[in-house]
Amino acid sequence: MSDIYKSIKPAPVPYPRFTQEMKATHTILFPQMAPIHFAMISAAMSQEGYRTKILENGGPEVAQEGLKYVHNDTCYPALLVIGQFIDALKSGEHDLAHTALMITQTGGGCRASNYIHLLRKALRKAGFGQVPVLSLNFSGLERDSSLRFTLPLVRKAIAAVFYGDELMSLSNQTRPYENSPGAADALIKKWQDEICRQFAAKRGVSKRDMKRNFAAIAADYAALPITRVPKVKVGVVGEIYVKYSPLGNSNLEAFLAAEGCEVNLPGLMGFVQYCIVNGSQTVKLYGGSPAVKKMYELVFDFVAAREKLMVQAIARHPGLTPPGLFTHTMALHEGFIGLGAKMGEGWLLTSEMVELVKSGFASIVCAQPFGCLPNHVVGKGMIQKIRAEYPEANITPIDYDPSATRVNQENRIKLMIAVARERLEGAVEPAKAKAGPPRRNTAPAPTGQAAYFPPAASSVPKNSARYRK
Repeated sequence: MSDIYKSIKPAPVPYPRFTQEMKATHTILFPQMAPIHFAMISAAMSQEGYRTKILENGGPEVAQEGLKYVHNDTCYPALLVIGQFIDALKSGEHDLAHTALMITQTGGGCRASNYIHLLRKALRKAGFGQVPVLSLNFSGLERDSSLRFTLPLVRKAIAAVFYGDELMSLSNQTRPYENSPGAADALIKKWQDEICRQFAAKRGVSKRDMKRNFAAIAADYAALPITRVPKVKVGVVGEIYVKYSPLGNSNLEAFLAAEGCEVNLPGLMGFVQYCIVNGSQTVKLYGGSPAVKKMYELVFDFVAAREKLMVQAIARHPGLTPPGLFTHTMALHEGFIGLGAKMGEGWLLTSEMVELVKSGFASIVCAQPFGCLPNHVVGKGMIQKIRAEYPEANITPIDYDPSATRVNQENRIKLMIAVARERLEGAVEPAKAKAGPPRRNTAPAPTGQAAYFPPAASSVPKNSARYRK
């Protein structure tokens, strides 16, 4: 009897595939996450023949739509993304016969890899089972219904992420101090339009073009008239969607700006590099093809070379602070967490918190979505250890879920800001404060093999938390 049961397999549930013919007839909807970056990525897809639209619908009804069709034990980003899709389809603004949805899949241990199946099930329950779902992934998943990457599209997407990171970093550095409100945001729009024009003209993606654009963007922000005064500096880390998405984090950046803070949001390319390094580390830790490991390292070198150009362009201006190289960020995991912790944001989240503290952003909001189990370990679970090593660390984990009220979230953040403001006022007398550039992280970055494999435990300083018993 047991053999009979073993031979029984559930029948696959049919679902509509996204075909290449639909590329010209269907509008692809995808959820907003990183507003600066996604505007350029959407333009790049349009130039490659896709008809795209970034969803901007929000509000509590989005989460409620998600709760109707997804189990409430599912992680919060899934509830929001699926709710946003269904809310958009119900709005009547889209031709359902010519609409497709696009969702990402990480391919790792994160439950985000199953979002696409949850979405298809939710669509059937909501009466939209005819709408095809397109997968965006680099793991070979959903081969029959995934976005086909061409070399021009990949190069534009990589460039768009770098440009978005630079614009996000420099606007966050200058916006709190600008003499003319809105000037920093105007430069974002200017450069988004310029980069999209360059993409359309098949420019802006070569190493030479990117170097020139990085320098021009930095020069524009360095020329902004600003008046620096002491402000509370707040870093933001967390699960990737809640970290960047205004819908996911209740417009966290806008709230912090309204509270008079300077915000530091680590770049999106850091997560891309984290995923590349993890591929190399998987082979190192668990075995695999040396050729595959070498491929990951070559891809990392390609990205790292462009990252270095961006950092150098910003560093030429004394009033601007460049982000640290990813190799430096990666090395900061030592003494706190191993590189084998790579579910969710893994060791990257811990390293980013350490880097923020060392760079003068001791107050940190750690955005934790409900149901994201890995990030509760590498985020909230590492806070005490970071505080033991860096007593100035003022880290506040904030939970984001459908039942959490925005008032409670903001009150907790206000308490963190109040502590930071007391420290600021105790260290600097406002009447005597002088304008000056933010403190720069000057620690050297590892190179070569050390970029992939940081020093062993024996080379960790003896005063590191690792050696404390």
